[in-house]
Amino acid sequence: MGTLYGEDLVFELRSQVLSLSCRVEELERENEGLKCRLSSCSCSKVECLTSSISVNCELTTPNKHHCKEFPVNQTTEPAIDSSFDHSLLCSTNPVKENEAYAFDDLCMGTSAKVSMLDKIEEPGFYLKNIYQYARRCVALKIMYFGQRFYGFASEAQMEPTVEDFRNSASIDTNTFFLQSEIFRALEKTKLLVDNKENSQYSRCGRTDKGVSSTGQVIAIYLRSKVKNNGGNNNEKTIFGENCEGEIDYVRVLNRVLPKDIRVIGWCPAPSKFHARFKCLSREYRYLFWRESLDIAAMQKAAKKFVGEHDFRNFCKMDAANVNNYTRKITTFEISSCGKRFDENELCTMTIRGSAFLWHQVRCMVAVLFMIGHGFESPEIIDVLLDIGKTPRKPQYNMAPDLPLILRSCEFEDINFICSSDAGRALHEHLKNEFQTHMLQAAIFQEALSCTSLPETSSMNPGKKPKGHVPLLLRPTEPSFEERRAKLNLKGVLKS
Repeated sequence: MGTLYGEDLVFELRSQVLSLSCRVEELERENEGLKCRLSSCSCSKVECLTSSISVNCELTTPNKHHCKEFPVNQTTEPAIDSSFDHSLLCSTNPVKENEAYAFDDLCMGTSAKVSMLDKIEEPGFYLKNIYQYARRCVALKIMYFGQRFYGFASEAQMEPTVEDFRNSASIDTNTFFLQSEIFRALEKTKLLVDNKENSQYSRCGRTDKGVSSTGQVIAIYLRSKVKNNGGNNNEKTIFGENCEGEIDYVRVLNRVLPKDIRVIGWCPAPSKFHARFKCLSREYRYLFWRESLDIAAMQKAAKKFVGEHDFRNFCKMDAANVNNYTRKITTFEISSCGKRFDENELCTMTIRGSAFLWHQVRCMVAVLFMIGHGFESPEIIDVLLDIGKTPRKPQYNMAPDLPLILRSCEFEDINFICSSDAGRALHEHLKNEFQTHMLQAAIFQEALSCTSLPETSSMNPGKKPKGHVPLLLRPTEPSFEERRAKLNLKGVLKS
């Protein structure tokens, strides 16, 4: 089936290329006819305009086939389909402009259009179109459920993430990224007016494989319906007074995003806004079933994390890029969620801090679970935080990724907004998803009722299993200094 599908796709693409080639030849003939007609015109203004348009097309289109024109005597609007390319707009023909703007109206309404003729002499400016869309820096608040994704950041380069473009050179075409889902939606809705690098894209935090979020934040330049946003230095106007009549970014994006990713708010942001470095604090939540855990011992140990500490023994060390492992934790609480199942209670850990290291939350939770099971004492936290006594991290597995949630990211003067229509649609979507998962849970509960569990002797929750090795007796990872020395040695050998 895969081979047949590929052959059909190749055949279809070849047919489209042949059709486009025929159309290009037809347009070239029409263009020559128009030039002959215009050359015989006695109006100097028309001659001047013709010369200007011809020069602009030659300067801005390396391939003459990129320049597409329509007959001036055409009175009916051309048919608009999804294959229309905005880069073909290289004349002031009103019919051509109507086609471009009508296509945008199908996506999100007419955007503000800015003349580019005044920018021809700007250094590094490439005159691709006669018109360019107005744009503004926007902060988007994003919710996603990470079960099927390999994290948010593109650096993972594994299979699905939430954020970046598909890397066709190293990734199978059947895989996708959480980042790429967002950028694919931005391109599909024509909100992305430039590539990722020139759009000044930034994200608040990088989440691991399987981790969900209800408050991830990204910043990016997007198309706007409001003029004069890109270079506006008036922060008051940017933050509050220039949102009326703007594109409903939440509604537009949620129409094309997959059901496990949703934009829940947007906010105008300053031109220099960076989602990562402007973030004041981040809050994570980790859900778990209480079972036989000693919650009191875990709470006692969790308080030891609060404050400013060196967390190199509670993270995955990246010695090549990170030199400072000191982070400040402002809140670490363990509480009940108020939900029970089969005499078991659902609990949550709430961790808030200014910033976090790679895998820091899952490492802290893993050690707390050891304490809750009685395998370690709460004082092990003090020992691991003392880098002088414990310069090397003991080897242990992180806590599972699925229950971890990036709940919120806090910024100064960033207040996310959502239209009433978009809010209702978002609420209805989440309600339907909740009901679907409740039905699935009911099916599993029905399956449990059809099985019987043989009686077993009760286990002492404080008894240490044979396989457990105390953390301080385990093999250790290289220290930061040893890692740096190894990196420096590699650098000398390479040079």
